[in-house]
Amino acid sequence: MPIKIPDSLPATATLEGENIFVMTEYRAMHQDIRPLNLLILNLMPTKIVTETQLLRKLSNSPLQVQVELLHTLSHVSQNTDASHLSSFYTTFDQIKDRKYDGMIITGAPVENLDFTDVDYWDELCEIMEWTKTHVHSTLHICWGAQAGLYYHYNIPKYDLGKKLFGVFPHTVVRKRSPLFRGFDDVFYVPHSRYTENKLEDVLAVPELQLLAVSEQAGVFAVKSQDNRRFFITGHPEYDPDTLANEYFRDVNKGIDINVPNNYFPNDDPTQPPQVRWRSAAQLFYTNWLNYYVYQTTPYDIRDI
Repeated sequence: MPIKIPDSLPATATLEGENIFVMTEYRAMHQDIRPLNLLILNLMPTKIVTETQLLRKLSNSPLQVQVELLHTLSHVSQNTDASHLSSFYTTFDQIKDRKYDGMIITGAPVENLDFTDVDYWDELCEIMEWTKTHVHSTLHICWGAQAGLYYHYNIPKYDLGKKLFGVFPHTVVRKRSPLFRGFDDVFYVPHSRYTENKLEDVLAVPELQLLAVSEQAGVFAVKSQDNRRFFITGHPEYDPDTLANEYFRDVNKGIDINVPNNYFPNDDPTQPPQVRWRSAAQLFYTNWLNYYVYQTTPYDIRDI
């Protein structure tokens, strides 16, 4: 949240020069405030785990957020009980006439498939097209980011050959981006994927801005010039044991999988994971929610 100070205080220019969010008294007095309406399209098979991870990050701010959960009709979930979906989730046909301040489209373990081979691809395309007129700001995560970059900007994904797996250091490219206000010079994010987007493909699209990268993990954060769409290739919302659960699951299945990078102390899976991304993750989601949803969405949601 911003610090509110007198309009003419000399510190205002200094703080703004340091990328600190300052709100003048005039702006504070003329703000209209209401709960934010946020929609989460959960494409992950373990929906309860994913919804809990995201809600944990979205809840740790002073903002009042009303969250709805969305699932696809064109795919039958094998890992989430139907009663949970019917009790807590909605479908696109039920909400397509409504508007939302923000939306999150999660990842999905389908990156080894061509986009058009995913059974809910057509439905997802319809939803992504709908966001252009019905959602103020949409955040795409991991495969959801790859799908969004492909649908909106025709940017392909590429096979990595082996799973990118671990917690990797990142740096901010656009130092004054509000999305990364308060970040350290180097911050860590978990990744778990078999495909990537190439830097040169992103840079070739004038409508996109590259925000953050990793030497090992490549492109991390990209946004549209109009701030309506954000794309991140990692999982800052992951729990401390998420990569461990994936690692042991694959080992038990006999899958050739490396120990996740920068995760277990001394790369020893018998030791508890070392969490080094939690604070950056919280700051990331809070910044998106504050600067790109709350601060800019119309007070009358019908104006989106």
